[in-house]
This record gives sequence, C-alpha cells and structure tokens, in this order.
Amino acid sequence: MTATLFLGVDGGGTKTRFALMADGALLAEATHGTTYHPDVGLEGVRTVLAQGLADVLARAGAQPSQIAHAFFGLPAHGEDSAITPLLDAMPAPLLGHDRYTVDNDMVCGWAGSLGAEDGINIVAGTGSIGYGQRGGKSARAGGWGEAFSDEGSAYWIAMQGLNTYSRMSDGRLPKGPLHALVNEKLGLGNDLDLCAHVYGANAKTRGELAQFSPLIARAAESGDAAARAIFQRAGQELAQIADALRRKLAYLPGEAVKLSYSGGAFAAGELLLAPFRQALDGTGAYTFCRPLHEPHIGAALYAAKLWKNRNP
Repeated sequence: MTATLFLGVDGGGTKTRFALMADGALLAEATHGTTYHPDVGLEGVRTVLAQGLADVLARAGAQPSQIAHAFFGLPAHGEDSAITPLLDAMPAPLLGHDRYTVDNDMVCGWAGSLGAEDGINIVAGTGSIGYGQRGGKSARAGGWGEAFSDEGSAYWIAMQGLNTYSRMSDGRLPKGPLHALVNEKLGLGNDLDLCAHVYGANAKTRGELAQFSPLIARAAESGDAAARAIFQRAGQELAQIADALRRKLAYLPGEAVKLSYSGGAFAAGELLLAPFRQALDGTGAYTFCRPLHEPHIGAALYAAKLWKNRNP
C-alpha cells in the first residue's frame, strides 16, 4: 500500500472507534471498548488502543509505519495534570513513531461534525462537553465528569430518569409510563431492587447506566410529562455550554456561528434538539449544521489536516 494513511481514534465512555483513511476515503474501521481511564485504568486504555490499532490495520492490510499522522481523542484527556503526559506518550510504542497528536475526544466530535472548520460542536454522549475553534483559537466548556457535571449527557438524562422513577415509586410524583418501562427493562418485582443495579458489587458501570437514556426518551414519547421535562432541561444545559463557547471564542454580537452536535444522546432527535435550539434563540446568531461525519472519521480527517499544516 503506497497511499498516505491517516488514523483517527475516537475514545469514549462506552466505546472507542478507529478509522483509517487515505485521500479522504475510508479504508477500514473498528470498534472496541471504552478508553475512559477513570473506569478502566491506564493499562485498560493501552489494551484497547493496541487491540483497535492492530484490528484496523489488519483490515486495511497496512502497517503502523505507513501512517503519516494519527489523531487520538481520549476521554478525560487534559483533566488530570499527572495523567495527561502518560496518555500523550501512550501511542508512541504502539505506532513505533511519533507522528501523532493526542487530545480530548471532544475534538473528534467537532472535526467530524464541522469537517474540522471553524465553529462549535456540542457532544452529548456518555458525558457532555463542548469544543470550538475560531481563527486558530480553541476553547472547551463542560465535561467536568458525571459526579457533579456532564449536564445534558446520556448519563445525566439516565440519572435524572431514575431519580424521577424513585419519586414516582414514593408517590412524590404521579406514576407515568417511565415507571413501568424501568420495571420492564430491569425485571423489577420490587421497586427498591433498582438500587442493586446502581450500587454495590453488581452495580452497572457508568457506560451501562448511560444506556438508560433511550428508555427515558421512550417514556417521553409515550406521554410522560416528567420524562419530557428531563429532555427540556438537557437541551437548556447544552445550550448554556454552546453560549459559553461563543463568548470564549470572542464571536461578535450577531456574528453567525456554525453549531453542530454529536453523541448518542442526540439519537433522541427533536426530543432533545428542539429545546436545544429554542434555548439558544435570542442569545446569538447560530447556523445549525447537521453533522457531516461521525467523530472517528472526523479524527482521521483532523489527523490529515494537522499533517498538511506541518507539511505545506
């Protein structure tokens, strides 16, 4: 294979996707487990990266030495000054060279959604975060983790939904479709058995809990007012992230800003997108853009852009 190859890696709280591209065309892709180091540790991250790299290269019949540049977007990168240098160094022995860049996975969402062009992208996957670039300047907002932030994310939606379930069970809220859907999903005969799925030795992981988000969407679509209100709040929270980035990137009042989105929570469609757009009405001029590419494709496209910038 003689083509110039670019590797994109989009890490996440639930899965990590790999894309190998040449001349803007996808040669191979692969999907492996999470690279969220607070859950799986650094060795877990290294294992997933090694497996994914070997997998995608084998599918393309290529070698690591043929990769002109790689971009690794890893969750929680840049959020721990002791861990970040270790993540930065991790790809070198796997690739056998230093032609790569490591950053937060938010960059993959932006590069995919906007084709690595100026603008803002909001990620609502397992976690939530926003990232944008304008004239060579970059900024992020949100993404402080599930313990006290990640508003509007799939995990946040799921936890708000389970909180609503508990209120319905207690009688603090009228029982809506959400209550029955959770019981059916988990096979609960006793409402309090929900706790065993969230706490203790057999508790579900962060990524597994985030997968309850589509269930909350089903409840909302079935007429559950409390579930629908969760998506209203989620849209408002994500809009605040976008508006914070608009200010950080110093867009002028009335200046049009390309705004896109990525992440599994947006699979809810207009249930989340409508309140997201409505919350931004009047805060500035936004041009809403449907995502151009998936984040792992964006990561590979950004790898190509970085290489071209360094090799004009």
